[in-house]
Amino acid sequence: MLEAQLVQAERIRRATQMARRGSSLLIAIALGCIFFASQAFVSPSRGAPEVDARVLGATFAGLAPLAVEQPANAYDSVVAMLQSWLVGGIALVLIYGAAFVAALANPLTKRRKEVKAEVDSLRNA
Repeated sequence: MLEAQLVQAERIRRATQMARRGSSLLIAIALGCIFFASQAFVSPSRGAPEVDARVLGATFAGLAPLAVEQPANAYDSVVAMLQSWLVGGIALVLIYGAAFVAALANPLTKRRKEVKAEVDSLRNA
């Protein structure tokens, strides 16, 4: 019984020592992060740069149609969104499928192979 209590006390002592080591390591890492982060964000020595009003106006003019169009193009339900994804996916599959078929059934490539076979047969003859 006494041995079990001594073993239990030793386990608790080891666990607290490990916890102290882990917490000191955590504190050291946090202090290192604070030290390096304080050097990473350097404020400019002079005032903020001037922003040209024409650039600002052009930016807002370019983004204005997006603000106007967004409510009109919003989906009214999840079903509508899924339907649009389905239609778009089918369109992509059809486009890539057509490109694949065109690559396999290229008549110029077939004709080049036929001419090469004819030339090779004439050379061997």
